[in-house]
Amino acid sequence: MNSSNAISRRTLLRGAGVAMALPWLESLPVWGFETSAETPGGFPKRFAVQFMACGVNSKYWSASGSGKDMQLGKSLQPMAPLKMKMNFISGLFNKNATGVGIHPGQTGNILSGAALQKGAELKGGISVDQVLANYLGEQTAQPSMVLGCEQPITGYHETNFSMAYSSHISWQNATSPVPMEVYPALAFDSLFDNRGNRRNKSILDRVRGEASSLSLKVSASDKAKLDEYLTSVREVEKRVSRLRKDQDKAVNRAKNNDKPLAALKRPDNGLPEDIREHMQLMCDIVAIGFQTDKTRIASLLLCRDISGLFYPFLDVRKAHHSGSHDDLSEDWQKVTQYYVSQFAYLAGKLDSMKEGDGTVLDHSCLLFLNNMWSGRKHDSNKLPVLTAGSLGGTIETCRVMDYGNNSDDNRKLCSMYLSIMNRMGMQAKEFGDATAPLADF
Repeated sequence: MNSSNAISRRTLLRGAGVAMALPWLESLPVWGFETSAETPGGFPKRFAVQFMACGVNSKYWSASGSGKDMQLGKSLQPMAPLKMKMNFISGLFNKNATGVGIHPGQTGNILSGAALQKGAELKGGISVDQVLANYLGEQTAQPSMVLGCEQPITGYHETNFSMAYSSHISWQNATSPVPMEVYPALAFDSLFDNRGNRRNKSILDRVRGEASSLSLKVSASDKAKLDEYLTSVREVEKRVSRLRKDQDKAVNRAKNNDKPLAALKRPDNGLPEDIREHMQLMCDIVAIGFQTDKTRIASLLLCRDISGLFYPFLDVRKAHHSGSHDDLSEDWQKVTQYYVSQFAYLAGKLDSMKEGDGTVLDHSCLLFLNNMWSGRKHDSNKLPVLTAGSLGGTIETCRVMDYGNNSDDNRKLCSMYLSIMNRMGMQAKEFGDATAPLADF
């Protein structure tokens, strides 16, 4: 490509009140500031976590074997097409989330490993996603995305822990959770700096001229990739547009009733009535953020602890929290499998995004995490953990790893976080309650 026609990787498609970052395109200059600094080929490493609360159905949460011979239990079947790029990890635990009573004390430190303080004053620790955001944030327009599919709740649990601990997994410091975005339209807008009085107008229409000009300057294969990217954004935009109208109505409804928006129930609060739509949209938004290098760090709280979500599409009558108390039931197996399907959805989206000789998933580490093993027993002595992606070849995949027979010092959840931090370029010697990386991870 002629240097006079070269376009910087950081060039954006711009329009009135909007800026659209581009995915990696082979015929454009690669990220010059990263070349040979991170992964082979200079591709950035990304980390995202999806959180499900209240345990899994342990009867069907299993995996055995490795490589092509890996066998997945019933609840993990959504990951079957991607098993070569996943790991099943059992036996890890978060020591400061044990022996402190049920629910909030088992949740607010799931990504920090810090001891939580009871009473009116919040006190815990910074979460691993925010440590990474602080380290990598200057290299991206958005240091991290912190998304959720349920509004936070206030007040105190019977254990005297604040319900803020049940509502947030991402913490910017010991006393403050990161504000969590639950509205798909606002999360979508953040990807494209979409603001001003044209916020309701199509982003694609506003950058059409620059997109057409760019198409003339890239290779045929990149033109196809660019067209595919713009089409995928258009598809998400259409879904978001309808929800934006619902959100605007909800804002007026709350104002007219003199109530805060967060006090209204779904769908009166403007959140999608069908949680399948909500969760998939949030996954799509994370995927676009990673694909365009808008951000490299994301957390998605699919449901908060003590969740009130319902699953009529699964023919399950009980709400999430009450259903978890019958965690060996077929109903809870359906719920567990559904959440794994959301993990598979995001992993599949990232794996469909080509990047060099691999995919965006290959340059990422996705983490599926739950705050309990058994909702019936509120047992957090071991936690359900899945990973997907090799983080630029630094994590061997398609393995079953069982740390259950290890000593407590050698099965710390924070040791896994420490391993991930170091493989993303940090030279950290400790995190949370861990002073050593997780063996064999």
